[in-house]
Parts: sequence; structure tokens; C-alpha cells
Amino acid sequence: MEFASKPSSSERTPWWQFLILGTALLWLYAPVLSRLIHQWVRDPNYSHGFFVPAFSLYVLWQERDRLSSLPLRPSWSGLLLLAIAVVVLTAGTLGAELFLSRVSFLIALAGLVVLFFGWNHLRASFFPWIFLLLMIPIPNIVLNQITFPLQLLASKVAAVVLPIFGVPVLREGNVIQLPVMSLEVAEACSGIRSLMSLTTLAIIYGYLLETRMSIRVILAVASIPIAVVANGLRIIGTGLLVQYWDPEKAEGFFHAFSGWLIFVVSLMLLFLLHRGLQKLQRKEGPL
Repeated sequence: MEFASKPSSSERTPWWQFLILGTALLWLYAPVLSRLIHQWVRDPNYSHGFFVPAFSLYVLWQERDRLSSLPLRPSWSGLLLLAIAVVVLTAGTLGAELFLSRVSFLIALAGLVVLFFGWNHLRASFFPWIFLLLMIPIPNIVLNQITFPLQLLASKVAAVVLPIFGVPVLREGNVIQLPVMSLEVAEACSGIRSLMSLTTLAIIYGYLLETRMSIRVILAVASIPIAVVANGLRIIGTGLLVQYWDPEKAEGFFHAFSGWLIFVVSLMLLFLLHRGLQKLQRKEGPL
């Protein structure tokens, strides 16, 4: 069921109603959003969250002419989405599940758009809307299933590569025994931080600097192995410095600085991959 409205009349957009309901939703979700922002501030794994809504707003601004040219087809089904959002919010609040509460905010945004503008506007703004998922921290039960295998993978890579450089290694799980000392690949060193940040940045990079969807998808997917390899290099570099230089400096300054250094290296690898894909496409034709 749809509201009666003239298709292309942007002057008839019910902005005052939209703003009233939007303000009510912001008031309803204020506790959820404040805790989300607080987590961005205190948890380095999700510090990239500040860039996600900013980029989504930028995309909507870039697409403003196309969106304004779409006919208005408000639909009462948006109320159903809003009702689902409230149910999910209630379940997340009662069950102390932050992920559900935060996802319900995205459902509420979709319902607001459908209610006042129509499904065609939601489809047209699907990318900036779904991109907002990257600002929501992964549930701990899922995060633990990701971080521990990454810890093991980083320690295995280091245990294979370090002997090539003359460093004897004995690996026990995520602990690497060196002649000088032992290195533990802790959760903070699993690479999950750089993985999530690099994936977000790869999507932004692809949108801004590439027009072909196939290459955008490749860049986004390739950010995962790039982040894993870069983190492995960080562990290897730490092991070499522990063995051949100064263990204290290796675990102190280098350990803190290498996080930024490896992230820059990951960005360079992403850029080189993009240039290689561009050259390959010019030679071989469309991917």
C-alpha cells in the first residue's frame, strides 16, 4: 500500500514529518549509539568506525542528484520495518546483545526511507546503507572464532620463515620459543585490527578510485589475505629483532610502531594490486 503522491515532485517530500520521526528514532537509539561511539574511542579494533558513517553520508551527497530525480513512492511497509527494528532492539536490550541493538538501528533507517520515500530510494542507496554494517563491532562469540585461528596462522608463518634467517624456533600453539625469549602472539597481535580497518579502507578506496565493480570486489576481498600476510611480517620482524638486536626495544618501541608501519605496507600492497589489475585489464580486456 502506498501513499498518494506525484512521482517526481521533490517539493512534496514530507521533510517535516521525516525529521520528526527521525528525531524520535535518534532519541530512542541514543543509548545504543552513545555506547557504540564510546567503543570506537576505547577499542582500537573499531577505531575505523568513525569513518564509516562519514563515508556513507559522502556517498549519499555524491548521489544526491540521482536520488532527487527518483519518483516518490512512500510505502506503508516502512512501518513494518520500523516495527521489526523495535522488536530487534527490545530483544537486544533484554538479552544484553549489543550487536542486535545496533543492527536494529540500520533496520530503522531502512524503514524510515521506505516509509517516506519508497523502496526505490532504499535500493538506490543500498550501498551506503549496507556499508554502515562495518561500523558495528562483531559479536565477541564470533570475534573469538576469528582471532584465535589468526593467532595460530601468524605464529605458524613466523615459525616457518624465521629459521630461514637463522633463528631456531619451537612453536607451541600461539607461543613462539626463541633462544633469547618466548614470543606470544596475543589477541591484539592476531591482525584482526588491521584486517577490519584494511577491509573498510579497501571498500572506500575502490569506490573513490575505481569505477569497475569487478575490480572493486577484488580489492575488497584481497584486503583479507593482504592483512594476514602483513601481520605475519610484523611477527617475523619482531622475532628477528629479538634475536639479533635488543629484545626490550623489539617488544617496546618496534612493537607499537610496527602496527602503523605494517598498515602502511598493507595500503601500498593494495595500491600495487590495483595498478596491476588495471594494467592486466588493459592488456587482456574486461575481467
